[in-house]
Amino acid sequence: MAITLSSLSDLANVTHDTLIDVRSPAEFAEDHLPGAINLPALNDAERAEIGTIYVQESPFKARRIGGALVARNVAHHLQTALADKDGSWRPLVYCWRGGQRSGSFASILTQIGWRADLIAGGYQTYRRLVVQAVYDTPFRAPVTLLDGNTGTAKTDLLARLAARGVQVIDLEGLANHRGSLFGARASGQPSQKAFEGAVAAIIGQIDQSRPVVIEAESSKVGERIVPPALWTAMKGAPRLEIVAPLAARARYLVTAYADIIDDPARLTGVLGRLKGHQSARQIEDWQAMAAAQDMEALAASLMEIHYDPRYAKGRAGAENSRQVSVDDLAGTTLDALADRLAPQFL
Repeated sequence: MAITLSSLSDLANVTHDTLIDVRSPAEFAEDHLPGAINLPALNDAERAEIGTIYVQESPFKARRIGGALVARNVAHHLQTALADKDGSWRPLVYCWRGGQRSGSFASILTQIGWRADLIAGGYQTYRRLVVQAVYDTPFRAPVTLLDGNTGTAKTDLLARLAARGVQVIDLEGLANHRGSLFGARASGQPSQKAFEGAVAAIIGQIDQSRPVVIEAESSKVGERIVPPALWTAMKGAPRLEIVAPLAARARYLVTAYADIIDDPARLTGVLGRLKGHQSARQIEDWQAMAAAQDMEALAASLMEIHYDPRYAKGRAGAENSRQVSVDDLAGTTLDALADRLAPQFL
């Protein structure tokens, strides 16, 4: 049986035990439906080979060879990943567009005795719904941007607001990037499609009659572009700016960016990428601070000379902005601030 998805929320109503993406590992790595596991009907090399045969020789030959490869690969999955499934197991299977790969895979599972269903239109149906959500449908919820210079613990505060029932969208979390030149994480960023899918999933959970708090960002988080529907809502949104002393921000950053501080080669490399934005002498000074492990001084100098002026320029002319000041950025202070702010967004 084919399951039809008419909205992203339909995924929450799927009662199958396992969602199986039978596309190649490369296709799966770029993007996939939330919660899916990858059991490829064809691996990357096999998919390329079959596609070449289909175009250069004949569709029949491609299907014949492809059928043998799919059967072999499904046999492997039956002996490994699916070996412990009992007769009551219900899988839901999809491929690129709900065609031969998923159909062949599901047919074998059905012959064994499992109640295997397909997603009509496969991954393309899901992707079309994501595009509809983040490109074509206006974001109607009232947005407040959580603003503040580098090191004002905006991401930590956002998480505390969420814990108190405030609707938030953590773009840096979804993009797996802290939003600055120093913001890359070791595990890397998701693909643009996967990022958009994650944003769409959050939007689907938002009550658009209630306020939403989003950290103030540029149109990109690392290399990931904020989807147009959300970016349009963010551009004109009021701002709540967190203000904290430079020394407090420097102390906070030393902890928040411990991963890069603990990797001297990486830190040196990132500082070098500021060439063209700052003088060679200034970069040499920063490199010397890094070599001396004077990290709070380095963080303070980077903010004062490089980041704070850019933030000020970026928010110049912003209307409907208000400030909230704190003396430090300790956890207890952030908790108290979240307690104070949360009722405004509930």
